[in-house]
Amino acid sequence: MLELLDYLRANGFKTFIVSGGGIEFMRPWSEKVYGIPPEQVIGSSIKVKFEMHEGTPVLVRLPELDFFDDKEGKPIAIHQQIGRRPIAAFGNSDGDLQMLQWTTAGKGPRFALYVHHTDAKREWAYDREFQALAVSTKASTKRRRKAGRLLT
Repeated sequence: MLELLDYLRANGFKTFIVSGGGIEFMRPWSEKVYGIPPEQVIGSSIKVKFEMHEGTPVLVRLPELDFFDDKEGKPIAIHQQIGRRPIAAFGNSDGDLQMLQWTTAGKGPRFALYVHHTDAKREWAYDREFQALAVSTKASTKRRRKAGRLLT
């Protein structure tokens, strides 16, 4: 993944992390590990409010979820925070399916890659949504080919 990120940036792409994890957890280390600055990290968030404490402005975390950046939330977060549909997206969990579908539905060349983890001993085994992705991709390809919109 590090080599892919380097390659994309060297060729003029702007890279983002879009994760179901919390942004307050990911932002402090994303730049050092992946070369992605904190403002290019999109994730789940907790509600926060502004208060004055003894004359000092502070942000106070509330015991309430602000946004859950997973599944249907990922395309929404990308739209709201980036303002562009990706031309390439990479996923490794069931929560990435909708982001990959949304990416490939855009006009022009698009690319989506799902890393299917099947080895629960070394990583995690994800199988639930992957089958749906494969089926929807095949069905979509057949529909577009039949309508004459897909060149083979």
